[in-house]
Amino acid sequence: MSTGVIIALIVIVAVVVIVAAVLTLRARGGHAGGSLKRRFGPEYDRALARHDGDSKAAERELAERVERHGSLRERELEPAQREQFEARWTAAQERFVDSPSEAVAEADRLLAELAEARGFPAGAQYEEQLAALSVHHAHHVHGFRRVHRVAATRASGTQDGGRAGTEEMREAMVEARALYEQLMGPARRLDRRDESRTATGESTPARTEGRGHQGWAFTRRHAKGS
Repeated sequence: MSTGVIIALIVIVAVVVIVAAVLTLRARGGHAGGSLKRRFGPEYDRALARHDGDSKAAERELAERVERHGSLRERELEPAQREQFEARWTAAQERFVDSPSEAVAEADRLLAELAEARGFPAGAQYEEQLAALSVHHAHHVHGFRRVHRVAATRASGTQDGGRAGTEEMREAMVEARALYEQLMGPARRLDRRDESRTATGESTPARTEGRGHQGWAFTRRHAKGS
């Protein structure tokens, strides 16, 4: 076999190896993107919108969140802590009837303090706390984001206290309740059943224990504007 033929064969083999490697990397990248989309659900769509549809940038951001906070293990609440948070949440719900703004502000503070008590970053680091919560409670974290935004808007006085404002506050409180119930449940460990739910995009059911998990005591027509 001539030297030229040997060189040609070597080049062909090298090209085949390179093409195979590229295809493998692409396949892995697509699988990782799909896993992130299933894991983060609505948070994936939010990241995608923030990056103007750039899926690679969105997935890079979400992967970084998992790298920073994926190993976090939630702490159990002490009985006294649990009672305090339950009492505060119940009081906030009752306060909404006469003072929606104060109730939303208290719900915002309570969720931040509750998350910190469970082992998430301190509430003073809102964005980092939110990022960590999105890794472990992706399907419920939007309620915290919404109640925080509404509380900040009301505090700044940039929105009036009419019906639309009151209704927005009520909806924010309802959404925030889902995360509250998740954080009040037992410390979550990602066992095989949870991983299976994550892989299929199904959220882990909220555990509801204790007296702080009663239904809302008001309806839209009961709440007053503030």
